[in-house]
Amino acid sequence: MIPVLLSLPLLLGPAVLQETGDYSLVFLYTGLSRPSKGTPRFQATAFLNDHAFFHYNSNSGKAEPAEPVGPWRQVEGMEEWEKESQLQRAREEIFLVTLRDIMDYYNDTEGSHTFQGMFGCKISNNKSSGAFWRYAYDGQDFIEFNKEIPAWIPLDPAAANTKQKWEAERVYTQRAKAYLEEECPAMLRRYLNYSSSYLDRKAPPTVTLTSRVAPGGNRIFRCLAYDFYPPRISLYWNRASKMLASESERGVFPSGNGTYLSWVEVEVPRQDGDPYFCHIEHSGLSQSLLVQWEETRKAKAESHGVARPQ
Repeated sequence: MIPVLLSLPLLLGPAVLQETGDYSLVFLYTGLSRPSKGTPRFQATAFLNDHAFFHYNSNSGKAEPAEPVGPWRQVEGMEEWEKESQLQRAREEIFLVTLRDIMDYYNDTEGSHTFQGMFGCKISNNKSSGAFWRYAYDGQDFIEFNKEIPAWIPLDPAAANTKQKWEAERVYTQRAKAYLEEECPAMLRRYLNYSSSYLDRKAPPTVTLTSRVAPGGNRIFRCLAYDFYPPRISLYWNRASKMLASESERGVFPSGNGTYLSWVEVEVPRQDGDPYFCHIEHSGLSQSLLVQWEETRKAKAESHGVARPQ
């Protein structure tokens, strides 16, 4: 059985935003040495692009669709849940053994410790475009797989023992390479047969402008875009046709309903009466959208621009 553990999202950086034609299959695992009451000792989640499509946890011992009612429940053939449950139970055992090995190395007997990992692959324009397999211990990089060598690369002193253990039998390294280069892309393509129409959908943003008074009497204009998909969006304020450096750009966040939201703020001098526009670009829009802030505190689409999405 290949050691199936993965790497932290926070160690990988912000999630890669997907556009049509770019797809990813990612597995995220988390193991806890001393979980609090009711918290599973081991959890696994699989993602198609940024959408969780199944969860597994050690309390239930079952792999189930991520959403009780949602696209994965309605798609026949997405996954054989009992077969997946058996696979995750086997991975859970290996994962927690590795966590105990690391704790023994450091003699970490006090408190709770966390082992996390992520592995997966990507397809762009129907061609494999990358794969990764990494782990972290207590929030720090631990070990990762380099499929070009191929070999496990220690990123922590304790990982040298893990590398030796995993590479003692050559099949572990061969299987990891085969999984990333062949099995994972094949699995992703199979899932896309059932889900690409859902992943490729486009929903334009709805935009709302608000204002508040800042300390000192200046005003803060906020431009909020929400209910859009896919998550990639360009959002900024401009004045006199010039892009402004925003005081606050919050990134892109899930709305909880399969869409995303984002906002951007700018501080405006108290006496400034010039018109301010929020500029929005998104693949769900036929062209850029300009929404003007008015003194009446009502936002309207610029008359010679495009219509605001309804």
